[in-house]
Amino acid sequence: MSEETKVVEEKEGLKFFGLPWWFCLAAIVIVLGATSTGALTSELAGSFALMLAIGIICNEIGERIPIWNSYIGGGLVLSFLVSAFLFTEKLIPKKYAAGVDLIMGGKVDFLSFFIIFLITGSILALDRKLLIRSFAGYIPAIFGGLIGAAILGIAGGLIFGIEPKLILLNYVLPIMGGGNGAGAVPLSQIYETVTGDKAANYYTFAITILTIANIFAIMTAATLNKIGDMKPSWTGDKTTLMRRGTEVGSDQKLGTPTVEELGGAFFMTLSFLALGRFFGKTLFPKILGVAIHPFAWMICFVAIAAATGIVPPRVRAASKRLQSFFTKNMVLIIMVGVGADTNLNELIAAINPSNVVIAFLIVVGAIIGSALVGHLVGFYPIDAAITAGLCMANRGGSGDLAVLGASKRMSLMAYAQLSSRLGGGIVLVIGSILFGAFIGAK
Repeated sequence: MSEETKVVEEKEGLKFFGLPWWFCLAAIVIVLGATSTGALTSELAGSFALMLAIGIICNEIGERIPIWNSYIGGGLVLSFLVSAFLFTEKLIPKKYAAGVDLIMGGKVDFLSFFIIFLITGSILALDRKLLIRSFAGYIPAIFGGLIGAAILGIAGGLIFGIEPKLILLNYVLPIMGGGNGAGAVPLSQIYETVTGDKAANYYTFAITILTIANIFAIMTAATLNKIGDMKPSWTGDKTTLMRRGTEVGSDQKLGTPTVEELGGAFFMTLSFLALGRFFGKTLFPKILGVAIHPFAWMICFVAIAAATGIVPPRVRAASKRLQSFFTKNMVLIIMVGVGADTNLNELIAAINPSNVVIAFLIVVGAIIGSALVGHLVGFYPIDAAITAGLCMANRGGSGDLAVLGASKRMSLMAYAQLSSRLGGGIVLVIGSILFGAFIGAK
């Protein structure tokens, strides 16, 4: 628990989620009681209520457990793990589990809705020169993470007698590929096309090793955050990558937005998403044979808008305010939803010494490689390691949120998405080359 939180609690009394503790607990009891009797709706409002009830309890406990709150990820990680257990063991009634699944992975897709506000707010909050410099150095940092992951992954393979080419194909590619939908799935399709073998034969192991690496990415993110607290010169204010850079997007510097400007920023964000999808799905779904995710296009257009200064200052401040709201209040819904999508039984079944050690070494390699290259291009090494390294070695969008939440760097979402989307595309190109070179068509 932060010093600021302690001061507030001393002055105003203990609060949970901004409410007096007794009031919040009463609300949680009501929600859980309605859930147990089936009275709670399983649609959007009811599912949000249940997810927040679970998340608030876990977050308040996790933030108060010594060591866990500093090195494992605190309340957000506990929310993720407890939710994974509850949904894996089917302790949540079926209709509510279906409601959560609909919100997170179904037609609602709240995860993407959450991400676009973090992307827009984080980019528009940056100084123009700082924005251009940071994006220019980001691709080298991604490659640094890829090279570091490959080197340590191969070293781990040698310990267990696994050939370097198999380490690259079966471990490094799926872990660094940008997640499940953007990485493991298309990689397995490329594998089938190039080798003639069934995609499922590759995917089964790929998603397993990726899940193990995702857990390590979340935990090491929390550790890096603690290291940054102990070594301030290795990190910034958790909102920017560039050393000696300053954030200029606070409400105090851009002005206080009105309610109407908040509405305008809300619609502007949705329009940026529409523009990204128009380019990513219709005009230029591929460039030189590489699929470009709509989020990557969206990031480019928001960056252009920020760099040219066409967005009024108070609308930029409104975007930052929306980002802060989602980051502080809605992230618990995301963490519970991500946990609900994680099958602990499958994860436990895949745990063996070789998989665990190799996955861990690949994650560490991504950290070291991206931190070193990031430092060379003017980034804070810890922030580069988290975004260009760990956000390549997790499960895509949901993994980005877990990593940034554990490291308390939600403002870096735009860079995290570049890793998952653009960096993932780079890995797909590398994968198609490696599959052809090492295996070839059968």
